[in-house]
Amino acid sequence: MKEAATVTRVRFTCLSLIAALSLLSPIHAQAQTLTPNSNQAQPIDPNDPSNLRPSGQTSSVLSMEGGKRLMSEAEGAVSSQNYDSAVKKLQEARVVFNQLSNFYQELTASFSGIDNRIADEQRKKALESAQMRDQATYQLAVVHRAQNKPELAVPLLVQIVRSQNPTRDLGKRAYQQLLELGFVNAPFPRGSNTSSK
Repeated sequence: MKEAATVTRVRFTCLSLIAALSLLSPIHAQAQTLTPNSNQAQPIDPNDPSNLRPSGQTSSVLSMEGGKRLMSEAEGAVSSQNYDSAVKKLQEARVVFNQLSNFYQELTASFSGIDNRIADEQRKKALESAQMRDQATYQLAVVHRAQNKPELAVPLLVQIVRSQNPTRDLGKRAYQQLLELGFVNAPFPRGSNTSSK
């Protein structure tokens, strides 16, 4: 009798333990997080990395609007001569626009030959993001000049000339900045800064 009662207790304990473990298993926990509990999108909470739901494009930092908002904040900081804050905002804007451009390029490559309409749309977004990145880079170089830090401005200006090409407006302006800093000696286009005799 004692043996039967002990076996019954052991079976009950084992079954209870198995039931408890199944509730705590990663598979069950994963299934719960993947089950949609509501249709409302929740913004990403930086304090809760387990919340992986994306926020809306208008409020997200990783969006054209988010990057433009950072550039606008930087412009306000420049107006109040808070150059350190402007540098921080412009650096953040550069990162945002660069990431957007890279992501859109990846989508372009993924849809190329499958759906050219989507590929073309993503290519346009990649170009627009790259243009905004170069604009933020130019503004950052100008702020570094205002801080009397040409050693930080020169590499940024060279990046712009390479990215934009010296024949485009932003590329010309970046090259002109390099000329004013004395990093280059030859004006471009030729004869643009020469005095006539």
